[in-house]
Amino acid sequence: MTTLPLPQLYDPRRAAEYAYRPDAAVIASEATAWRAHHKLKPSASAETKIQLLLIDVQKDFCFPEGTLYVAGRSGTGAIDDSRRIAELIYRNLGVITDITTTMDTHLAYQIFFPSFWLDKDDAPLTAHRVVTSDQIAAGEVRPNPAMAKWLCGGNYTWLCKQALHYCKQLEAAGKYQLYLWPPHCLLGSDGHALAGIVHEARLFHAFARTSQSNVEVKGGNPLTENYSVLRPEVLSRFDGAALAQRNTQFLQTLLAADAVVIAGQAASHCVKSTIDDLLDEIAAQDRNLAKKVYLVTDCMSAVTVPDGKGGLAVDFTPQADAALAKFANAGMNLVRSADPITSWPGIRL
Repeated sequence: MTTLPLPQLYDPRRAAEYAYRPDAAVIASEATAWRAHHKLKPSASAETKIQLLLIDVQKDFCFPEGTLYVAGRSGTGAIDDSRRIAELIYRNLGVITDITTTMDTHLAYQIFFPSFWLDKDDAPLTAHRVVTSDQIAAGEVRPNPAMAKWLCGGNYTWLCKQALHYCKQLEAAGKYQLYLWPPHCLLGSDGHALAGIVHEARLFHAFARTSQSNVEVKGGNPLTENYSVLRPEVLSRFDGAALAQRNTQFLQTLLAADAVVIAGQAASHCVKSTIDDLLDEIAAQDRNLAKKVYLVTDCMSAVTVPDGKGGLAVDFTPQADAALAKFANAGMNLVRSADPITSWPGIRL
């Protein structure tokens, strides 16, 4: 199947519009007409199942107005990515069978937010800093005791032990230390919503292909990070009980597809962690499965933090680049959104 033109309702300028709210009824009407005009078949009838996984394309990540804008080194990273994601969907509407969007979903007090912590003088911590197990053990930082009543039945000693265990587990795994982020993707906030231009495209696909607009929610456990949609960072408590569990059902959904196409935010964190976990499962089952994973490199950006002087105080681009190289070496495909999916290596329709 050849690529399709961009529909009339699409306006690329909306990739930069935080307030854009697409009208689902209008999308449904236009998508229905588009389906008839281009003779699109329902996704369920397709022999080749191509799953597009869009990771955390939410307002807090995708716009400068968001609390954790993924600007990349260009300064317009996530905005450009959202535009390209939308165009990838529209042009490959007859090829993509399923779209799943993950949604980072948080509450006011979580272990990776400054609100969770106090320093030795009982002053709140600030975002964009690391908390280590050594700092906790030395009493330099501690969980806010006011949380204990509703978080762990008032057992503050348990909470302190769990926080120390958590940081030790993170450090032992070697992927991350505990990094404190500004509050983002808070459930009920504007920033939690999907970027309008991407939401519009996913709904257009759903209505044009009679395909459900699937969502995977992650990140609600206050005692663990959940960068990856496939599993939280730490699964166990210090006392041996379960803290969280892997998302085995969605993992099976991905591995059952003929091709898994991945894009979204941020390449250095939630995208990277999801692909890491997917690769671990592939390695355990069959390394050849890596060949059916496609990473759209121009539809993801790395976290950067401006220093206020025209430079960057924090730049995770090297980590993102190293991860992509690792995934390519494992057999996954690095692709570009402007190239038709039908031209990607290994795609057979």
